[in-house]
Amino acid sequence: MVGMFDLSGKVALVTGANTGIGQGIALALAEAGADIAAAGRSPATETVEKARALGRKAENFGADLSNVAAVQPLVDAVLGQFGRIDILVNNAGIIRRADAVDFTEADWDAVMDTNLKTLFFLCQAVGKHMIARGSGKIINIASMLTFQGGIRVPSYTASKSGVGGLTKLLANEWAAKGVQVNAIAPGYIATNNTAALQADATRNRQIVERIPAGRWGDPADIGGAAVFLASKASDYVQGHILAVDGGWLAR
Repeated sequence: MVGMFDLSGKVALVTGANTGIGQGIALALAEAGADIAAAGRSPATETVEKARALGRKAENFGADLSNVAAVQPLVDAVLGQFGRIDILVNNAGIIRRADAVDFTEADWDAVMDTNLKTLFFLCQAVGKHMIARGSGKIINIASMLTFQGGIRVPSYTASKSGVGGLTKLLANEWAAKGVQVNAIAPGYIATNNTAALQADATRNRQIVERIPAGRWGDPADIGGAAVFLASKASDYVQGHILAVDGGWLAR
């Protein structure tokens, strides 16, 4: 059974791999045997060093994923360095907060462009390569707000709802071509992005009380799910949104 999760010889392109969930996923894939192409606006220096320490090939690729113009140069650069892309993890994303009645067009466009538009066109560019080879795994990072509404994050909620829908659409179109498209919806994960919530004693208590597991998640929890969806173990999983949330949605 261990071989079902072996990613030796695979190349994974992971966006937003410098910290938090993206780093957790990249390192989990590296531990399972994959070489890592870490892409994003900020260099994933620590992630690349740790992946190399595991004996993997790992490289940084600078890409401003707020703009779709960055997509094809990124894909070309990764293919030039690694020769193939077996796994794509669309983790890069941003969030803007304001009451819906005050939310600006600029904040709407910024979030939608990064979280949904660029994600789709990166799926498209990598998908063409995978379809031509007859195999590939795409993992999109969704959210609890793919299922719930939230408050004060209208563009984020819309974008993550869109990620869920696109994941299903692409699975419908590409499953028969050997390309699997699934998503992970993280719950509350302890990262630098959630540091303010963790530091707020009242909010932290309210959050933990709402989670049946009784704790915040760790980026490694998401990494394990990513290894499953990137491996042969999930070959018959298509268009699924896997909640890794400690039971949040079940409560």
